[in-house]
Amino acid sequence: MAHVRDIMQKSVITIEHDKTVYDAAIILKEKEISFLVIIKDEKPVGVVSERAIVQKVAAEDLKTSSVKIEEIMSKKFRWVSPDTPIEDAVQKMLNNNIRRLIILDDEKLAGVITQTNLAEFLRSKLLINGMLDNIDSEKS
Repeated sequence: MAHVRDIMQKSVITIEHDKTVYDAAIILKEKEISFLVIIKDEKPVGVVSERAIVQKVAAEDLKTSSVKIEEIMSKKFRWVSPDTPIEDAVQKMLNNNIRRLIILDDEKLAGVITQTNLAEFLRSKLLINGMLDNIDSEKS
């Protein structure tokens, strides 16, 4: 059985909690990513997504350089450990209607998994199973 550690992205882009939404937007643009993990005292304390910036800042016509990231971040982020079975992580994402899960190891940020990681894993698993089925049918 595969575990989260097998598919997680270990390199996670973060931002300090006291930075502004403008700072976050610059990082999102430069790195071509859609969310950041918010860090305080070297521990994750929240997440912020492009969607949150649009809904909580842009749609309210607020100035991004005047809004602290901790004012709009989601503090109720979901997480799992690296040795969580992938099936359990998928279930947690579905149950909570979320697109990504933070991976914590002893309260420290270890990685992240996204819907894209899960889709790639499933695709490779389906391709392998399809190849095995073809080999079995050729033997018959």
